[in-house]
Amino acid sequence: MISDTSASPVLTRDESHALFGQTMGFVALTSAFFALGAYLGRDMAYQWGWLWFIVAIVCLFGLQAAAQRSEQLAIVLLLTFGLVMGLAVAPTIAYYVSTNPQAVWQAGGATALFIAGFGAAGYATRRDLSGLARLLFFALLALILFGIVTIFVRIPNGQLIYAVLGLIIFAGFTMVDFQRLRRSQDIRVAPLLAASIFLDVLNVFLFFLSIFGRR
Repeated sequence: MISDTSASPVLTRDESHALFGQTMGFVALTSAFFALGAYLGRDMAYQWGWLWFIVAIVCLFGLQAAAQRSEQLAIVLLLTFGLVMGLAVAPTIAYYVSTNPQAVWQAGGATALFIAGFGAAGYATRRDLSGLARLLFFALLALILFGIVTIFVRIPNGQLIYAVLGLIIFAGFTMVDFQRLRRSQDIRVAPLLAASIFLDVLNVFLFFLSIFGRR
């Protein structure tokens, strides 16, 4: 669970709108810091990406711990997380920019449409999607295992299959996260919700980049 809302009052309509605006604002800021990190690390060796990825995980756990204690610290950790994730994937993005820049723009446009569509569906639906989150988590674990297998075993169109399955899984995660945004009863969870949605955006972008970059 993102937060314990048992002792939190129900948000008014205005407060819900404020939570939505604040969360999406944080997503935009985190994306901007991600872009900055990707730019700063464009000439970095691939090996450094793994180190920055570990730092990003530490920031994410720190964000979860800080969310209910200090909003300012949570925001700092969120933006740091975005910056570090940009550094982590900078070599990958730099490769596509140098070899197939059109794929980067196509992936960005497709990601915007994807998140807008499935996010709106999740935000608007009245059906409880909380039970879907557990299924999606195990599906993601299975996808990771499949990705590891494709490293050692040659599977025809394995990269494409991996990307398509990833998009299906993160379509579900996007709907779940946007429904959490609508149902949340604690405005303090905005940084955590923003981190979840940002991760949806990032993963969808990378999957689309893999698909469009196959040429």
